[in-house]
Amino acid sequence: MKRSTFLRLALAASASPSLSRSSHAAADKPRKLVLIAGQPSHPPMMHEFRAGTILLEKRLAEVPGLKVDRHELGWVTDERTFDDADAVVCFSDGNGRHPLLQGEGRLDKAESLVSAGVGFGCMHFGVEVPKETAGSQFRDWIGGCYENQWSCNPIWDATFDQFPEHPITRGMTPFTIKDEWYFNMRFTDGFSAEGPSEIDGVKFTPLLVATPSDETRDGPYVHPKGPYSHIQAEKGRREAVMWAVERPDGGRGFGFTGGHFHVNWQNDAFRKVILNALCWVAKVDVPAEGIASAPVSEEEINQNLDDKKPRRAAG
Repeated sequence: MKRSTFLRLALAASASPSLSRSSHAAADKPRKLVLIAGQPSHPPMMHEFRAGTILLEKRLAEVPGLKVDRHELGWVTDERTFDDADAVVCFSDGNGRHPLLQGEGRLDKAESLVSAGVGFGCMHFGVEVPKETAGSQFRDWIGGCYENQWSCNPIWDATFDQFPEHPITRGMTPFTIKDEWYFNMRFTDGFSAEGPSEIDGVKFTPLLVATPSDETRDGPYVHPKGPYSHIQAEKGRREAVMWAVERPDGGRGFGFTGGHFHVNWQNDAFRKVILNALCWVAKVDVPAEGIASAPVSEEEINQNLDDKKPRRAAG
């Protein structure tokens, strides 16, 4: 984190006493996670932000010491809910449609929360923001972000067979799953998939790391189709598609690039790593075996879906 950014965040915290950690609930009260589901997006069973957060909320209700305040349609119903939040996580569209860019003052609100040590996380498209608008903030807050035409977004089968020692990876076992796994993220200089590192007091850990095939790097990507020569030039390189940071302000952050296909919540390992992350970012202890959760049935995976029209087949 740049010194100027850290000073700006510190000043924001001192100017916002209502957001300081001392104003939060006593230690014996549950930690509070504000979970924001984005606006409806994409064809059915893709970008099902509402349905996905509902099934996550249901399972997090079983976690001692955690309270989830879930919101839909891209923002909270009352911003006063942030006053005692311990973490805020967005599962949503991104770029110009990111919830933090859809209303006046939202980006500033997020900065004041982060400066007060509130955890922050983004999932799937939510890790992308325009580089000129919020790219530097996201690198400070969560360690990295998707940058248009630097990063890429192919659909591919990623295999995760090694995990670093971290609370978010507790209980994880190897798995392979198809998703729109973004990679070649724009990380803070010095952070990469190669392993944990610390820069200016920010501790970075790559959590889910996989090696895209040569065919994946050659494209096509979802949008733009590509391929990009700088992506092709790195064939064989491992890529971090989920990562976490611990910031000098005491807050935590994570980014997760999967979540395109709603059906993936039926995968136990996929679900576990996110449940672990949602607890960790709010500073709730993650047990050695990770957060246990009930399986997602066929009936449940088809509940609470947004009302969308199926995309017509070409021709």
